[in-house]
Amino acid sequence: MSRRPLSAVSLAACVFLTACAGVSPPAPTPLPVPQAWPVNLGLSSPDAAAQLASQVHWQTYFADPRLRALIEAALSNNRDLRIAIAKVQEARAQYRIAQADELPTLSANTQYNINNAPVDVSGGVPSHRLDVNLSALSYEVDFWGRIASLSESARANYLATDEARRAAELSLIAEVANAYFNLRQLQEMQDFAATSVASREVSFEIMQRGQALGGSYDFEVEQSRGLLENARSTLAGLDHQVKMANNQLNFLVGVASQQLPEAWPLVDELPEVTLGAGIPSEVLLMRPDVVAAEQRLVAAHADIQAARAAFFPKITLTGALGVASPSLASLFSGRAWSFNPIMTLPIFDHGRLQASLSVAEARRDMAVADYEKTIQQAFREVSDQLSAREAMSRQLRAALANELAQKRRLEIVKGRYAAGLIPFTEYLEVERENLVASQNTAQVRRAQLEAATLLYKALGGGVEPHKSS
Repeated sequence: MSRRPLSAVSLAACVFLTACAGVSPPAPTPLPVPQAWPVNLGLSSPDAAAQLASQVHWQTYFADPRLRALIEAALSNNRDLRIAIAKVQEARAQYRIAQADELPTLSANTQYNINNAPVDVSGGVPSHRLDVNLSALSYEVDFWGRIASLSESARANYLATDEARRAAELSLIAEVANAYFNLRQLQEMQDFAATSVASREVSFEIMQRGQALGGSYDFEVEQSRGLLENARSTLAGLDHQVKMANNQLNFLVGVASQQLPEAWPLVDELPEVTLGAGIPSEVLLMRPDVVAAEQRLVAAHADIQAARAAFFPKITLTGALGVASPSLASLFSGRAWSFNPIMTLPIFDHGRLQASLSVAEARRDMAVADYEKTIQQAFREVSDQLSAREAMSRQLRAALANELAQKRRLEIVKGRYAAGLIPFTEYLEVERENLVASQNTAQVRRAQLEAATLLYKALGGGVEPHKSS
């Protein structure tokens, strides 16, 4: 048999075996959570217009134009998100490096040698030599799938990093929204406190005039003074909280907020989009943190396959094709080539390969536990926020009813006090309870907005279309 047919058969066998050296995916892991959400979450009659959060973009979910502008600025300027994006770029580059290892490396080498030593020293004559080589350096034939497994591991790590970036983006959106709602609620309470200070100042002035005319006792004057100073203290504390909340919002956004659109009233901030809960097996697997944990599990499985393939012989092909000539004029008259296949078989390495396999298997077990923990955490978060949505809705209705009752009561007390039927202290107490009811409504409304935002995050809100490759 001639050499040419043998070389062709060998090359075809190499290509066939390399193509067969694929990476088998890990076996699917069952979800370590129930197949249904807990009862009593208001899910017995789901809204027909409800949408999956993964299909709802944040610009649709949040209607306030000022909030949308703040989120847009945060996605462009937040430093933590920039770090996450840079990590994605790093992981993508690492994946490209791993992909490059699957292909031969070609390089061109040119060398020109001049030997002009004296004859009585070298015993020869002056010489000139020009070499031009095109080399394929250290190409490993991936019979056992070691390089393919490493490439798959790099790809899975890249996808996991990209999902981590998406999770960071979703968390940033929720943080900006909640910081904005917190600021708006504090500003509303600041207005309540300023109104209370103004009312207390008028009352104190009336008491002082009454004291001068002999119609008020010292006890009533000092009581009014104490209420005024207490209201001023509350207002000063709220002024400080508003400044800190504004600083926190600017920190998340990354730039000082300037020329923002007009904000909507806080009472109109509730999203018009109703989020559907779906079933756990569909909802949880759409969350970016769960997808990232799944990709880390795929990477760990590929690392095990690469560690197992290291036990088999490694075949490396090294070759060169070029020309050599004593002068440039006759450069293409002296062709030269070389081919050096090398097979390396591990025999005794003091257990290094076995230890590497054990490390890969231990990391796989950690990835499985991390994947299951991430799913359990996601299930708990979704259940908590579904419960919060239902509870906050009932709590807000009660708070609004109480606020309306306190306002009506205050109007009645004003008339009775003007008619001289009740003392001033009773009027002040009713006024205080009316203020407390208004503040409680503002706090409950802000808590409901926060619950709606966290539910959007927990359900894996549609920051962008999900990437599958």
